[in-house]
Amino acid sequence: CSLMNRMHCRIIFILMILVLAACSRKPVQYPAYDETKIPAAPDYSQLNLWAAHPDKEDAADLLPGKGQFSKQNPLPPIDVFFVHPTIYTNDQHETWPWQGDVYNQALNERTDQSTIKYQASAFNGSAQVYAPRYRQAHINVFRVQDTVLFRKAIGLAYQDVRAAFLYYLEHHNQGKPFILASHSQGTVHATRLMNEFIDGKPLQEKLVAAYLVGYATKTDAFKNIKPCEDASETGCWISWNTYEKNYYPPRHELVFAPALSTNPLNWKIDDTYAPASLNEASILRNYKKVYTNLCDAQNHQGLLWITKPKFFGSAFYRSKRYHIADYNLFYGNIRTNVKDRVEAYLKYGSQSPSFRD
Repeated sequence: CSLMNRMHCRIIFILMILVLAACSRKPVQYPAYDETKIPAAPDYSQLNLWAAHPDKEDAADLLPGKGQFSKQNPLPPIDVFFVHPTIYTNDQHETWPWQGDVYNQALNERTDQSTIKYQASAFNGSAQVYAPRYRQAHINVFRVQDTVLFRKAIGLAYQDVRAAFLYYLEHHNQGKPFILASHSQGTVHATRLMNEFIDGKPLQEKLVAAYLVGYATKTDAFKNIKPCEDASETGCWISWNTYEKNYYPPRHELVFAPALSTNPLNWKIDDTYAPASLNEASILRNYKKVYTNLCDAQNHQGLLWITKPKFFGSAFYRSKRYHIADYNLFYGNIRTNVKDRVEAYLKYGSQSPSFRD
């Protein structure tokens, strides 16, 4: 054989080996849910069991960029109760495979330097931020088609979030208005909080707004609390899931089409297009760099569609799903909107008139 023929044969041989190896792989075997392998429950009287708390310095206090953002001084008498998304995404721990350990320093550090720093901090300009650590369900809970496993893991995580919310109400709220905010798994839990404690309850009058982001939530998820229809309304809720324009995720018709989608550039729930010129500020991996006019946004059948953003390294981002950046892409607009809704609530209460009126 010639040199070219020998190289060609070797390539074919390697490809055959790879194909055979792939075919011989066994399906991933996930561990069963073992009730004896659950980490210790959090004690919310301990300050270190809060990823963010007004009584300590934490990542939610940070301001990104180089002086582009500021905080009201003094802050209005408003709190934010933030429920963080799934950060327990690495290999499942042998001792606690399905629930994150709130006493594990490495997991807590990952939580603080990701969601608390890049998401919860978006609210610090107009409110005090509370964010509990909780025994979050592992990311694989959302990947395994096992409803019993899902119910147990998510149920235990919710019990922690519920306990933290009750502790917050009893020891910190003191009758103040509040914002409920969340992302991804956090939104699963925040939605349950809304139904159990807020919707149709006395607390509804104290709700400035609920930012329930990153999980498909049906428009009729609540009986009494309606979706916000513009930037000034209070006592309402907001949600979106970000994808690249013209892309439909799996199970779109079943999961996303019935979901609420709020456009965080114009705060409308119709399909009015918002150009990138309305995008005030985005924060990506480099916390000190602020991007302006990074992407546009438009609601489409329960999805928030954006044109692929262009930034250094964006050519290597091949996913059509921008879930991880649901907050980051619209960071500046969220800060402004929180300020607008807080001001509207302090002036009008939980049923403020909209800017349209």
